[in-house]
Amino acid sequence: RLEEFLKKEVDLELSTLPDFEERVIDVSEVEQLMNSINTIPAPCAPVINPQAPNAATGTSLRVCWGLFSDDTVECYQLCYQPVSNERHSDGQAEQTLKVKETYCTITDLLPNTQYEFWVSALNASGTSPPSERAVYVTAPSPPTIKNKKIRSCENAALVCWESRDINPVDSYTVEL
Repeated sequence: RLEEFLKKEVDLELSTLPDFEERVIDVSEVEQLMNSINTIPAPCAPVINPQAPNAATGTSLRVCWGLFSDDTVECYQLCYQPVSNERHSDGQAEQTLKVKETYCTITDLLPNTQYEFWVSALNASGTSPPSERAVYVTAPSPPTIKNKKIRSCENAALVCWESRDINPVDSYTVEL
């Protein structure tokens, strides 16, 4: 019987419905869902710390900030400018630095000058809103002693000096 069966021609063509061949599956919604799962949100606004004691010299300031969330952050954008009562004065341009840490020491500043700082966090999804602004002050420059005006006697000495700062200095400490 097997010989007889093998001698017969067998038609093995499968017929498919045309509807099945033309059907297109739309996966765009699935792709959007998958992409939304893999993306990280833009970070929240950082919180800038007030100026810490001993965080200033006459020409530098150490600025610190932090995050209250577990956001993924690639870097921070620290902005600053001198505080001025005038709106568009020369030399008051905003400076911007990219920083990896949550602190930065800014140098080449003017002595006894107020600077306004704010910071934003950045990641692949975008930039956070800026932090609140904080005002930091550089230390005054040392005064200049007027050598020609120094007077002394057995129980006293008169020492005169002048400040090189534009802004007034709150107090001085004299050491012998």
